[in-house]
This record gives sequence, structure tokens and C-alpha cells, in this order.
Amino acid sequence: MRYYIIAGEASGDLHASNLIAVIRQKDAHATIRAWGGDLMERQGATIVKHYRDLAFMGFAEVISNLRTIMRNLSFCKKDLLSFKPDVLILIDYPGFNLRLAAFAHKHGIKVVYYISPQIWAWKKGRVHTIKRVVDKMLVILPFEKAFYRKYDVEVDFVGHPLLDALQNYDWQDQETFRKRNGFSEKPIIAMLPGSRKQEVSRMLRMMLVMVDYFPAFEFAIAAAPSLEMSFYQQIVNDSKVKIIQNQTYDLLKHAHAALVTSGTATLETALIGTPEVVCYRGNNLSYQIARRIIDVKYISLVNLIMDREVVKELIQNDFNEQQLKTQLEQIITEGATRVNMLEDFAVLRKKLGGCGASDQAADHILDLIKRS
Repeated sequence: MRYYIIAGEASGDLHASNLIAVIRQKDAHATIRAWGGDLMERQGATIVKHYRDLAFMGFAEVISNLRTIMRNLSFCKKDLLSFKPDVLILIDYPGFNLRLAAFAHKHGIKVVYYISPQIWAWKKGRVHTIKRVVDKMLVILPFEKAFYRKYDVEVDFVGHPLLDALQNYDWQDQETFRKRNGFSEKPIIAMLPGSRKQEVSRMLRMMLVMVDYFPAFEFAIAAAPSLEMSFYQQIVNDSKVKIIQNQTYDLLKHAHAALVTSGTATLETALIGTPEVVCYRGNNLSYQIARRIIDVKYISLVNLIMDREVVKELIQNDFNEQQLKTQLEQIITEGATRVNMLEDFAVLRKKLGGCGASDQAADHILDLIKRS
């Protein structure tokens, strides 16, 4: 069968790659064409456009790149019709993907949305579009099923695919990891400044201020696979800080604590079991707009799922030198803050259910195709 998949960000590339691996196990003749990244390509998908060319962050950035986005949309529509898939699989990325869903529905192509857009946070009206043009919605957060039920939309909760990704990961032991990357015996503080250039530039400079405050620790940056080493080196300009490529999970596992830009990485860090401070500072115009239209108490997935503050969130002006230093001190010390956070991470894992999200999602997709 023929599958067309669209993932517009690094996290989507990860989840789509695991889904593709399972689809190939269940459908030996699968032909997969996709917008995504290197992980999807490694699983045998033909990549039409890489997500690094699609990821525009924030309201101001989207507006300034609107012409490029519309060109991409037009090209994708033509490519979709030319490929003639049995199913279109959309991974989050709602601004682009919901337009494709409507287009595919109009042309009789079955649409599966795997990993719901966060419409419970903003643009709740999108639920009516989803109800009209999406044939199967697969959700990964436990509270999403109740949200959709309020709008009479039947969805399937398949569990969180990060549990699969972590279970299947080929972990390095601490000695191997440290030796491979030239670490001393000092404990490590990981820095995850995001995956887009504008985001990394904004976040990393403040994170790097912490290096001189904590000389007993080694600091290391988890480099996004879509960004060049030279980009990080221009910002760091300091041999004391290591830049680690393609080993983010290992870095988090062997780190004593982490500074993490909001997004999927906050949940990955928690599930791996590393105490963290969540950080975010956006374009001021984008932030002011977001404050007025986004209806959530928290920005990190950890706190959203737990429905209370488990990890400290330093947002916009709160993401400053003094606040960051204070919060980092609290989680590196073996005191109540660190102990309670680790206990809450164990509860979080239970809330997300067991492994097998990719397998369940693939079964739902194949079942939809067979019933078509």
C-alpha cells in the first residue's frame, strides 16, 4: 500500500520514523513518501522536503515566511495527487497539516492524524475542521480523549510514542559515553536549547551564562541534528562547553540535571529521569499574541499531563540569569525539590500508559485502509 506522511518538526520525525518501522513490519510492500527528516529516511521513506525547511516558529516568523509556506503547501498538494496514496498520515504541525487534510478529504484520500494538534490549548475551533476532514484521530496524551468527547469526536488513545522510542533506544553506558565524548569525572549539566536556529540563538546564550556559576559541573549542549556544528560553535566560542551530536538521550541519561527549552524535550527529559528546569523566551510580539490566545496553565508537557507544577517553568522575562541560577541550584542539590521531582516523574510515566503506541497506531491505519 502507499502512504504519504507529513512531519514538520524534529519530534514528528522521531515519532513518524517509529511508526514507519512498524508499518513496514505489517505491510511488506509499503511505499512511503514523506515530508520529514533523517530518521524517517533511515526507515525507508522517500523524503520530499526536510523539516528544517519547514519549521517556522512563532506568529511573527510565520507571517514573515508566509510566501514560502504557501509555496510549500501548493507543491505538497500537487505531489500528493501525483503519488495517489491509500492514506495520508499527518503528524502534529497543524497550520500546514489541517489544510492538507481538507484538501485530501476533498479528493477522496483517507486521512489519519497521528499526534493531535494542541487544540485544547488554542484554536479550539479547529476541532470542527478535524471532525469534518479527518477519518481517524489518534491521540497520545491521556486528557485528549476527554477533550474531543466534549465535541462529539471519537478518537483513539494509543499511548505516548516516546515510551517506545526510549525502550528501543540503544543506550551507551556511562563509562562509554564519557570516554567517547571526552568528559571528565565531573557531573554533567545538559543544555537543550531547541531545534530551530532562531530558538537556539535566543535560548543558548542565557543557558551558557550558568557555566561560570557552577565550576564543579561540566556543561554540554545537545545539538539538533538539523543544525550545523559551526552554528553552535559561533555561539559557544568556549572549549569548556561540549557540543554533543546525535546522542541527546545518552546525554540526558548521564546528566545530573538539564536546562530544557519547552517542547517535546521536556517530556523526554522527565521520562529519562533527569531533573530539569524548563526555559522559554520567544519573539516579544509572538509572545504577547500567544499570552492572549493560548488557554493553558503551563507550557511544558510534564506539567500539563500532571495538571500541576512538577518542573519549574521560566518563561520570557522570568528566563533571566538570577532565576535560572536559583532554579538550577535547587535541582542539582540532593534536597526536597530534586527528590520530589524524581518521584513525580515516576507517576508521569504511569499516566502515559505502557509502550506500544506505534504498533497500535499502525493497526488503526491499516484497519482504516482495509475498510476503505
